[in-house]
Amino acid sequence: HSVASNYDLMNDLMSGGLHRAWKAFTIAQANVRPGAKVLDIAGGTGDLSMAFAKKAGPTGEVWHTDINESMLRVGRDRLIDRGVITPALLCDAEKIPFPDNYFDVVTVAFGLRNMTHKDVALAEMRRVLKPGGRVLVLEFSKVWEPLKKAYDVYSFKVLPWLGQRFAQDAESYQYLAESIRMHPDQETLKTMMEQVGLDAVKYYNLSASVVALHVGTKY
Repeated sequence: HSVASNYDLMNDLMSGGLHRAWKAFTIAQANVRPGAKVLDIAGGTGDLSMAFAKKAGPTGEVWHTDINESMLRVGRDRLIDRGVITPALLCDAEKIPFPDNYFDVVTVAFGLRNMTHKDVALAEMRRVLKPGGRVLVLEFSKVWEPLKKAYDVYSFKVLPWLGQRFAQDAESYQYLAESIRMHPDQETLKTMMEQVGLDAVKYYNLSASVVALHVGTKY
């Protein structure tokens, strides 16, 4: 919870602002249409929800959700400050409180990594999708091999230092580095998505595979 208030600043510092480009790519791939129903899981400070709400328009429905109440509150206030009124909901991705076949698009950006039962969460995301709907997972992934040494130094030395210096919280950023290493690589996550019944699963490596965007469709 301590991460919430400094979330945007730390994202910019840690990624050199690249997180904005990664999210912009995700928003473009989501291709949200006017009137669409969108579920933003682990929505954090609301970057994706804000963009989706503008694209879905007044006839659409965009749910900004997070399991972390303080993060959800920061995101909701930020959306309201920008004039975006969209429902905010405390939500566990392993028990999504929506009926089957409800959403056109389900997204999770930098949230799947922290979920205990990733397969259960992915199955839930598929369940609430309409046929023809898509799940988009933006997450840290297995970095390009020649960069691995430098990336390790950055992750385990620089990130905790940044966390301590700018957010007085080295521990959360030490955890971030460790959780990235534990997360399934690109092909493993693709297989996991296929195993819960998502079809035509593909992924895009971004910024030398520091992150990857996986997209799966429910047929």
